[in-house]
Amino acid sequence: MVLGMRALLLASLIAISACSSSDDAPPATSDAGPTGPRVVPAGAAAWEKAGEHPVGHAIFTAKDAARDRTLTLQLWYPAAPSVVDAVKAGTPMEELVVDPKDRATMARLLAAAPDACTRKRVASVKDPPPAAGRWPVVAFSHCHSCVRFSMAQIAERLASHGFAVIAPDHAGDTVFDAERGAAAPLNGEFLAVRAADIRFSLDVVLGTAGEAANEAVPAPLRGKLDADKVGVFGHSYGAATTGLVLARDARPKAGLAIAAPMENDLLPPAKMAEIKVPALLLVAREDNSISEIGNNLMRSNFKRGNPPLFLLEVEDAGHWSFSDTCALTKSFVAGCGEGLRQTESGTPFFYLENAGARALAASYVTAFFAAHLRADAAAKAFLVAPLGGDPSGVVTAASRE
Repeated sequence: MVLGMRALLLASLIAISACSSSDDAPPATSDAGPTGPRVVPAGAAAWEKAGEHPVGHAIFTAKDAARDRTLTLQLWYPAAPSVVDAVKAGTPMEELVVDPKDRATMARLLAAAPDACTRKRVASVKDPPPAAGRWPVVAFSHCHSCVRFSMAQIAERLASHGFAVIAPDHAGDTVFDAERGAAAPLNGEFLAVRAADIRFSLDVVLGTAGEAANEAVPAPLRGKLDADKVGVFGHSYGAATTGLVLARDARPKAGLAIAAPMENDLLPPAKMAEIKVPALLLVAREDNSISEIGNNLMRSNFKRGNPPLFLLEVEDAGHWSFSDTCALTKSFVAGCGEGLRQTESGTPFFYLENAGARALAASYVTAFFAAHLRADAAAKAFLVAPLGGDPSGVVTAASRE
């Protein structure tokens, strides 16, 4: 019984994937129910809109010989001004998938997904010339059975403000593996594999032990990333991955967890006491994937960790509200359309409208890394200011410094 309860709680906290039954579909709207999703207020702060750079991306593979593991990597980066019009046109999301069979799977999933919830085109173009200068780099770890570009909008916002973002597909734990019925397990052993993927991704783009960046990195991008300004963030299982990377790797100077705790006693490798850099936890108040148990663990992480720490709680947000792939599959619907509140015993409501929820997350993630990788005082002030200057309470902020 104890082992069964541990497994149940682990699934609730970290699988961070709703059940795949038809019960996951958002309930139909009734006359007595909510009338529509809450709209996220637009703001004028620098972080609440795209920066000066159009955004490019490069996709390549690299082999970690020590682990005999090959990863597909995506690097978003500030592009030269000449590609601004191409970026406005965007790129179909399925074109980010390399394998032809997986690309067909992604195209099928996107075609069936709701336009209001799932992003279909990304605002970056492949392999444009880079902008001048060197950039801080932020690594991203995707959720369980997701994909490296599941939070592309956040990566784009960062790149537009002069950051590079590197993200691997965690091989064996992607949406394509899940569609094949072969997803990796949710346990401490595979968490360590994922953390090693992130460390290897940083090795590839930054080089190791005095060596240059891996030759797999496109030549125009080698040497463009600043190894002294490194961050890491993750969503769901990726949040736990982020915690382990921060606890074990000295390179990241800041880290951020979205919709899951960094430290969870059921995945013992990461401890908040071991994290000695600034951290932020982004809570989705109506997260019925990790439930109030998981959200309370995130609040406990905030209270127990080493300052400086930031805690942001977003009203009417579900587990997938901040993801580009919200509602891409039946497992990812908690955050799309109408649902049942986990904070009020099943009361019907609408989740935040998705484009605004993604933009909200992008604003805070960008401000956090600008504050702690570039020492930007205005960005740090934004982290505890009302979103869009609106004190209506979409976001509740707290800090420990």
